Amino acid sequence: MDTTVAYRYVTSVPGVQGGEPCIKGTRIPVRTIVGNWRLGYSPEEIVAALPHLTLAQVHEAMSYYYDNQAEIDALIEKHRIPEELLFADRQKLG
Repeated sequence: MDTTVAYRYVTSVPGVQGGEPCIKGTRIPVRTIVGNWRLGYSPEEIVAALPHLTLAQVHEAMSYYYDNQAEIDALIEKHRIPEELLFADRQKLG
């Protein structure tokens, strides 16, 4: 049995971040919250870094991620900057 989940703080709006899931009323994609969490930041630390978000919004973004993990992982990979490009400037400096 499929259950539809309604999210209070996460929405997808065509024309906002390419229609990917974001925190309502912001341009912060769920993938950004997940990326910070993967870097080791706690939800409280994410809110401290992005003070226009609430703790409830961050927790719901993580909930959305766990409900839609394949979708968000694909978006993270799509927007990933290849490592060789990240360090290209350092290599030029030698």
